[in-house]
This record gives sequence, C-alpha cells and structure tokens, in this order.
Amino acid sequence: MTRPTASTLVAMKNVAVRAGSAGAGARFGAALVLAAALAGCSALPDRPSRPTLYDFGPGAMTAEPQDRRASLPPIALDEIETAGVADTAAVLFRLQYADAQQLQPYAQSRWSIPPAQLVRQRVREHLGQRRAVLSTDDIVSQQRIGDAAPRILRLQLEEFSQVFRSTTDSVGVIRLRATLVENAPQGERLVGQRTVVVQRPAPTADAPGGVKALTAATDAAAEELSAWLEQSAR
Repeated sequence: MTRPTASTLVAMKNVAVRAGSAGAGARFGAALVLAAALAGCSALPDRPSRPTLYDFGPGAMTAEPQDRRASLPPIALDEIETAGVADTAAVLFRLQYADAQQLQPYAQSRWSIPPAQLVRQRVREHLGQRRAVLSTDDIVSQQRIGDAAPRILRLQLEEFSQVFRSTTDSVGVIRLRATLVENAPQGERLVGQRTVVVQRPAPTADAPGGVKALTAATDAAAEELSAWLEQSAR
C-alpha cells in the first residue's frame, strides 16, 4: 500500500475532529471524505511482471510404435557448442528489413534452459528413435571395458533466432554445423561435416510465434541430421 503523505494525514485528522463536533449529516459527509482519501492511497504498486518461459513442448506423450527396421549403430552426442549466437536464455529476433546484424531479445520472453540444451534434447530424441544415443562419458566407460567406441557427433549452434523480413512476416531460423568423427588407433578421424540450415514460418509476429517457428525448424533440422548420419554409416 502506498503511504499517505503528511499533508493528507493532517487533512484527514482535521476532518475527523470537525466531524466529531458536528451533527450526523456532517459526520456522514466527513466519512465520505475519509473514504476518498483512503482510496487514493490504497492502490498497490505494480509488481514487476515475470518473463514468460518457453520450451519445445512435452515431446512424445505416448510410447512410439516399434520401428521394424534394423537398429542403427549407437552414436555419442557431445554437448552443443554455441558459435555466433549469444549464450543466453532470451528469445532472440532480428529485423532483417532494418538491421540484420543486430540480435535483439524479447523483454519478457525466455527459454526455460539455454537454447543449445533444448536443441540437444530434441536431436537426441529424434536420433534415439532408431539407435542408442550415448554421451561422451559413456565412451570412456566403454573403452575401459574394451568395447568398440561409437562415432561421435559434435554440433555447433550458429544461429537460433526469429528473423523478421517485414513487420508482419517472420521465420524461425536454426543453423547447425555438424561434425562426425570416429576413434581410431592414431586418434580421432573425421568422417564427415555438414551445415544444416532450416527455417520455418512464424504464425504470429511476436515471441510465441517465434517459439513455434523455432520448434518446428529444430525438429526439421534433427530429421535432416538423422538422415545424414544414416547415409554416413553406409
């Protein structure tokens, strides 16, 4: 509650004193004055609004039907590096029609965790539909017990933003640089590299629209990575 000023308190006191020596009608009028004065100081200050948190949704809600195709070899998915994008949980956008080089954050919109972690979870989910997806720590454990180490997929997140081509037209853009290596007696050997760039239209020209577009773009990028890895295994 906002505290009444000193002058307001004095005025309220004078009204109360005068009302005490007056008749019922005067006392009623004084009560109205007091109520108005209290109403003026009873408004609560605005609380700072909390940012809205977003992620890619709950994922699969039921068990996926069994894939009758042969399982693919396991793969190790490393932590995703961020290159060329700010390592922040803010939902970012660019105004391509004004200044495409400037990344800007939505003031009250945040990812629940850094985007690189969200993207890694989604890629792992897609790859896991047909193969075991391990972490790099699992590789160390396998090597200790003499198992053959799986190939390692390393990803760099180079772009992850909503790009406005006009004030009403925007797309969610993700760009990933993928590097596939395998362990050899002489050290790691490069198997292949690929840059995956996907954009999907935003249904609305705001943060919720950008989140939906980036979610769809990430799913499409994960599918493209999965197909590339399958080809690389041949």
